[in-house]
Amino acid sequence: MLDANIKTQLQAYLTKLVQPIELVASLDEGPKAAEMRALLTDIASLSDKISMREDGAYARRPSFGIARQGEAPRIHFAGLPMGHEFTSLILALLQTSGYPPKLDAEVIEQIKALEGRHSFETFISLTCHNCPDVVQALNTLAVLNPGCEAVMIDGGMFQDEVEARQIMGVPAIYRNGEAFGQGRMSIEEILAKLDTRATARAAEKLSHKDTFDVLVVGGGPAGAAAAIYAARKGIRTGVVAERFGGQVLDTLAIENFISVKQTEGPKLAMALEQHVREYEVDVMNLQKAEALIPGENGGPIQVKLASGAVLKSKTVILATGARWREMNVPGEAEYRARGVAFCPHCDGPLFKGKRVAVIGGGNSGVEAAIDLAGVVSHVTLLEFGAQLRADAVLQKKLYSLPNVTVIKEAQTTEVLGDGQKVTGLTYKDRASGTLHRLELEGIFVQIGLLPNTDFLKGTVALSPFGEIVVDAKGQTSVPGVFAAGDCTTVPYKQIIIAMGEGAKASLAAFDHLIRSSNPA
Repeated sequence: MLDANIKTQLQAYLTKLVQPIELVASLDEGPKAAEMRALLTDIASLSDKISMREDGAYARRPSFGIARQGEAPRIHFAGLPMGHEFTSLILALLQTSGYPPKLDAEVIEQIKALEGRHSFETFISLTCHNCPDVVQALNTLAVLNPGCEAVMIDGGMFQDEVEARQIMGVPAIYRNGEAFGQGRMSIEEILAKLDTRATARAAEKLSHKDTFDVLVVGGGPAGAAAAIYAARKGIRTGVVAERFGGQVLDTLAIENFISVKQTEGPKLAMALEQHVREYEVDVMNLQKAEALIPGENGGPIQVKLASGAVLKSKTVILATGARWREMNVPGEAEYRARGVAFCPHCDGPLFKGKRVAVIGGGNSGVEAAIDLAGVVSHVTLLEFGAQLRADAVLQKKLYSLPNVTVIKEAQTTEVLGDGQKVTGLTYKDRASGTLHRLELEGIFVQIGLLPNTDFLKGTVALSPFGEIVVDAKGQTSVPGVFAAGDCTTVPYKQIIIAMGEGAKASLAAFDHLIRSSNPA
């Protein structure tokens, strides 16, 4: 099952096993079960601390559990954890054996203090780059708390369950049989939903923090670069972010980050956070900014958070990034994650053999249509303009595919559904004004980005598109407040440009500090 190179690498990881563990397989006679048996046999052969047996009684077959010897499994894999999920398997093996997870002591204690029974099911696709974070987080809960159990379910292998629960987006998380979450969730986000007192405790703690010299709002490439440049000046630096990594977390292949030939968004986001934490930066994750209050009479600028906490700083760098732009048509919000999707890499496999539409004819839309064409029965690409805007090489590939239809000058007017899931859409032919209806099961929206600046309206100057207006140094209309990245008027929304702008805004903030007062 595993080739020689992977076996060698895996064997090196397995030297870190602490206590003996057992792989408990629940198999049937199908071909996937044979593959699973081969995988488990290979793993067991790589360490004398791993044993395997096939008399598991788990209901989903084929599947396997991981447990310390003499204990019942609390971590299960209903599917082959390969692709993006192979790391989840390795971590489950190590942590079950007693290898400590890389978490703050405070988070570990919060997990251990959870009360009651928490049985988690996570439906995933093996091509989803968001799913492993959820699987690994829930597996860690199961390792540290005997009241928790976690199972990864490959939606492609258990399609009957996917259909029965009408799952049309991954990761889809269930707790004790009830829907719990949809999409990427960090372990801190999961704990916040389980421990409702955590938000109040965190808000009180944040409000007592001393005034920062530089406070960065946003944890994407621009925010990370700004924080590092500020910290290197030896001044008190903080980063407050709704989710560290920002939109990079939702990006799959990155091939234009100079000097790095190819990487993936989640991997880059992890590297960004690790680099920031190398310095004395106060990172406050899972905190959404709700208001910016300019300083008065030389006083500090305040950033109010959705949790109720208020942070104070001498200067602020806004690096809040952008989010997927929505169509804003009837039915879109109602059927989000029930046929309306934004990530073809994550959710595409759930539409295998079905009819889907892609909205948008730029690079993202055409790339999505090309990827989906290899999975679904038919793709209809709808472009608002008279011509596609994607690169010529992508258009050539698109038009070569037999199961793709391109409709130009098409304005989507409504998402249709049966109350449970998407059944189609209507669009207007902009040339003739006539309305048309498409029968389909999925809609992938790829129409660009919208800056995350709603909370700044009336405080800093914004462009007609909602972008923060900045000068050559990243200064906004409010003294001491700077901005960088995709949320600003700087053209060309690229990772490498955002990083440069973040560094520039940080240097400008430091210059502002030394000209107005002595840094702390």
